[in-house]
Amino acid sequence: MIRFADRMNLLTGSEIRELLKLTAQPDIISFAGGLPAPELFPVEGMKAAAIKTLEESGEAAMQYSTTEGFPPLRQKIVDRMKAKNGIQTDIDHILITSGSQQGLDFAGRVFLNPGDVVLMESPSYLGAINAFKASEPKFVEVPTDNNGMLMEELEKILATTDNVKMIYVIPDFQNPSGRTWTLERREKFMEIINKFEIPVIEDNPYGELRFENENMPSLKSMDTKDLVIFLGTFSKILAPGYRLGWVCAEDEILEKFNFIKQGADLQSSTVSQIETNTFLEMNDLDQHVAKIKEVYGKRRNCMLKAMEEYFPKECTWTYPDGGLFTWVILPEYMDAKELATQCLEKKVAYVPGGSFFPNGGHENTFRMNYSNMPEEKIEEGIKRIAEVIKANLR
Repeated sequence: MIRFADRMNLLTGSEIRELLKLTAQPDIISFAGGLPAPELFPVEGMKAAAIKTLEESGEAAMQYSTTEGFPPLRQKIVDRMKAKNGIQTDIDHILITSGSQQGLDFAGRVFLNPGDVVLMESPSYLGAINAFKASEPKFVEVPTDNNGMLMEELEKILATTDNVKMIYVIPDFQNPSGRTWTLERREKFMEIINKFEIPVIEDNPYGELRFENENMPSLKSMDTKDLVIFLGTFSKILAPGYRLGWVCAEDEILEKFNFIKQGADLQSSTVSQIETNTFLEMNDLDQHVAKIKEVYGKRRNCMLKAMEEYFPKECTWTYPDGGLFTWVILPEYMDAKELATQCLEKKVAYVPGGSFFPNGGHENTFRMNYSNMPEEKIEEGIKRIAEVIKANLR
């Protein structure tokens, strides 16, 4: 009989990944994944970058390289974080990871022992919940509203909870809710963090995808005690298939992440790093991101307009200023999982919301992605979901 580690009992397949297997069918209108629009991938630009990389650096690109990552790419990340996030740093504080998801996995391993407490927004990113579960922590959810985490609740929890080792947050266009923290909340958060001196994982996969209003300063840019670990990624502004993300942290913390990475995969793909760096030298990434924002902004508008038109008044949803998602709240007596099954029969899909709460509950919620479907399919998909909701109203 095969005997697995006890921690394997805590890990189950991601509900989103299982759902995506069903939604891969071409006739399904899927609002389920957090997928970028594939028609916006810069295929021709990356093809030219790949050819140039292999012609000029072929042997180096196919060889092992340093754990920290390709220095020219790390420098471009440093420059971009300064311009977009207000973060002042240098390449010695950047570690390239295999997607920002790897950074989440490493964060759990670096900070959490079994039974330690990790604080998360309620709701929070399912991929982070699953990444941290392997470290066997206790999850404590901090309540939120449309302006982000409630700071008085956070301070109360920190004052009354022992052994809090880490706080995980997505302040910009949060997954799954689409909400963005106000400046006031960010300032108060950093005041509280400095008081209690708790490490913070600031996950920023969507921060550059703002459609309207002003950019907010990152928590890392407001960090005066080196407590914030910033996770970034090229997945949403370039292409997820290259699996390139990064960690920005102070020396002692980044050293621990580096040790973990050496045990996990030695390094991220050399050829992906050099090809991406070459692409950035040959192309204007800001121009490319502007195209993405234009398309996603229109799709968000289409989805919200359709929901306003077709959803019953008993439903509410968030109005995201950017990112990929909106969050729907049904009447309390409804179960979004049951409705999802009925929606699949109508060839439309979303992700039920219960999985985004580490301690369960809230089954009357679901997440909607607007980045991956064209506008005509968005409107038709919303009509079909609305029919199911209306059919289940009491």
